[in-house]
Amino acid sequence: MRSLKRVNKVKPLALLCCALLAACAPMKDDTSIVKPISQQEIVLPKDIKLTSQQWPDATWWKHYNDPQLNALIDRALKQSPSIAVAHARVAQARSDVALIESGTQLKVNAMAQINEAHVSSNGYLGPFAEDRPRLGTTGPWYTEGIVGLGATLDIDLWGEHRDRLDAVMGVENAHKLEEKAVELEISADVAQLYYGIQTTDQVTQRLEALKQSETFVLNSHEARAARGLESHSDAEMAKAMLLTIEQQLSMAKQQRVAFRESLRALIGGGELAEITPMPLPVAQTQLPSSLNYQLLARRPDLQAAHWYVQSSMKQIDAAKAAFYPKFDIKAFFGFDALHLDDLFDHSSQQANIVPGLYLPIFSGGQLEANLDKTRHQRDMLISQYNQAVLTAVKDVVVTGSALQSLQEEQTLQNEKVSSAAAGMNNAKARYQRGLISEAMANEAQRQWLSAQIQQIEMQGQLVSKDIVLNKALGGGKL
Repeated sequence: MRSLKRVNKVKPLALLCCALLAACAPMKDDTSIVKPISQQEIVLPKDIKLTSQQWPDATWWKHYNDPQLNALIDRALKQSPSIAVAHARVAQARSDVALIESGTQLKVNAMAQINEAHVSSNGYLGPFAEDRPRLGTTGPWYTEGIVGLGATLDIDLWGEHRDRLDAVMGVENAHKLEEKAVELEISADVAQLYYGIQTTDQVTQRLEALKQSETFVLNSHEARAARGLESHSDAEMAKAMLLTIEQQLSMAKQQRVAFRESLRALIGGGELAEITPMPLPVAQTQLPSSLNYQLLARRPDLQAAHWYVQSSMKQIDAAKAAFYPKFDIKAFFGFDALHLDDLFDHSSQQANIVPGLYLPIFSGGQLEANLDKTRHQRDMLISQYNQAVLTAVKDVVVTGSALQSLQEEQTLQNEKVSSAAAGMNNAKARYQRGLISEAMANEAQRQWLSAQIQQIEMQGQLVSKDIVLNKALGGGKL
């Protein structure tokens, strides 16, 4: 008999649960076909030979062994406005996490209220509108006082708040990785500008020497033309060549100013010490033997994009949970009296506990629209992630291929410079023995200087590509 009574008691509870679930708003199925890119698609072409087993170190720029560069990058990573913006984004995301995290915690508020009210004789409080002290009514005016503590507790039964918390934590992780991406971007940009200045200074030095040589040629042609030994056309051609070199000098000096000011802005402004000339380093970075998941793990921008995708997944879960019933508990403890004189009497104590249940039976399409929005946002983020991965692979392959090609060209250019140097030394020796004219010896020197300028510019391109490759590979784990 007792068991039968228990069954009878359980049946209404089960029916209530079924009714609650049946009363929830209908949810559409997810029909998206957008999927994250697979690791098998992250491969190197077979024609890339510049490979090794190593990845860049965290402080990859220190391999160049240049204290000036190290100091500039350290300064930029501390003072650059871009770094400050990245720090602020991380701090803001941390605040969002704390805000969402507080959603399911107990909230307690102190409250005090005085309500001066005139009671209507024709309302549901009509008996209180009369002045009958024996019955406890002193109407129609009352000065009601309420003092106490109110509490609210949201019960996250379906994990909606938990999913929202995971979502904002994902955004926080993404911002942290974006901060690392900004650091990588800044360090690479500083290195590019620094070696741009070093390359320009070396080219300028050779152009000055070439200008002296072309000035000698021009003076020789003008002297011979003045004596009628040749036409003035040769002097004009020599003058045009000299003007070309002067033009190149002017452009190089202007470019150096642009590099210097860009570097000053990047490191946060202020005084920029004069950069001492240093030899250009040798490009040593090579591609890893395979990219695969390691590229995803080392590139902070790709990791950030991945966290945005993960965050969108949690937002979808939270949007789904919004279709189910919500529960909360509200409570009050304090004093409530129609007369202020009676407010703190023992008989004026009041306590309320109010469990609440909210069913999203009909939301006017708001829940469905929100779920569709989060799903479309997820698809967009996955597509952006896939594109970022493909672009990262392309950057690595293209930069590695260009570096490989430049190294081959540099080998040929080095041989060209060696040959030009040998020819110049031979011409100087022959001139000293009186076998050739000074003009012919000067011409050999001009060829050597021109070859050197091309060599320096090519070496600058190699260093630049080396920096870009370090950046494309993620620059190591910071």
